[in-house]
Amino acid sequence: MITLDDLKKICPTTPMAMLMPFVEPLNDAMMEFSIDTVERETMFLAQIAHESGAFNYVKELASGEAYEGRKDLGNTEHGDGVRYKGRGLIQCTGRLVYKQLSDYFGVDFIAQPELLETPEYAARSAGWFWDSRKLNAIADKGDFLLLTKRINGGTNGYADRQAYLQRAQGVIV
Repeated sequence: MITLDDLKKICPTTPMAMLMPFVEPLNDAMMEFSIDTVERETMFLAQIAHESGAFNYVKELASGEAYEGRKDLGNTEHGDGVRYKGRGLIQCTGRLVYKQLSDYFGVDFIAQPELLETPEYAARSAGWFWDSRKLNAIADKGDFLLLTKRINGGTNGYADRQAYLQRAQGVIV
């Protein structure tokens, strides 16, 4: 179980009041998606800490216009890029992923995409993303670089992700 103090040590610049709403949802998501070993937990926490800007953002800062018309993301209707921009602690993006999340959780994220900004669904969507891409197996092998590529599509922010990983490894034992 991760505690508020643990999260604060991993994300030292984030105010405790911003971290507090995520403690229980993170523990629930990690349990739900078998993120239950030291390697899995530390790598998951490092990745979501980076992706969310240390839990400061559960919605992508960019407008989402760059995703407009991206059929690979399922964005087939005018306005889909902005409407289904990255949300959650791992920044799930695109109508297709929002539909998959809706089907999995039984919640209509297509009609209410902002629900992915709540601590519960921000954490659970990150757990779902992690599980649906079989990232536990990569974490079990200790391949943080491959894990980063699977989440990011490249190595954007890799040094920052590694810094979060080092802090997480100092906390989760």
